Amino acid sequence: MDTVVDEVAPDIFRLSTYLPAVDLQFNQFLVRAEEPLLFHTGYRLLFPTIRDALARVIDPLALRWISFGHVEADECGAMNEWLSVAPSAQVVHGRLGVMVSLGDLADRPPRALAEGEVLDLGRRRVRWIDTAHVPHGWDSGLLLEETTGTLLCGDLFTATGPGPAVSGADPVGPALAAEDRFGATALTPGTGPTIRALAATAPTTLALMHGPAHTGDAVDALGALADAYDARLRAALDRAPA
Repeated sequence: MDTVVDEVAPDIFRLSTYLPAVDLQFNQFLVRAEEPLLFHTGYRLLFPTIRDALARVIDPLALRWISFGHVEADECGAMNEWLSVAPSAQVVHGRLGVMVSLGDLADRPPRALAEGEVLDLGRRRVRWIDTAHVPHGWDSGLLLEETTGTLLCGDLFTATGPGPAVSGADPVGPALAAEDRFGATALTPGTGPTIRALAATAPTTLALMHGPAHTGDAVDALGALADAYDARLRAALDRAPA
């Protein structure tokens, strides 16, 4: 397995490992700043190759913050491995995730962020956005890097297969095809509005966990994804027994 490193926005690096067995890319994102932040830790199995990839950009000892969208093995499986190699690192997540899971799971006490709270990394700033159940997980949330307009959007827009580091192609079609395959999204009355609220932050780059970073019209893509999920929810309700 090889982890490839690409800069997808200024000082934001995508560390990507393609796993043919599941036909998915698994991406982590390093925000290089005075206090570097890693979004997604990867699986424990992948920790050595991801650590070596990160070392091409910064010394792993310098890592200050570790974050992710929700508690799931590919998002935070290697959390404690990173804490063990970076003595100043601290897990940072939303209040709910810290209360429900991370206060117990993390080897060092995590920092909890409120909805909309900004973490100043020095030269870069990330804002926590609560997205409960979107795309899945009660504890779900995302980070917006405000200085570059990069939305670290986790499992939103999941796409299968290998692919480039960045793309301006429409991400909605591949995301819906992946949804047909995995059924991973929680379709609720809150799904569409939550995604539209992300669009209202006006991101310029969508940093996907599974797929290329999207550098096209991110606002339009988020709106189209919200519309598609609303349509799927209505269709499911129409099929439900009276």
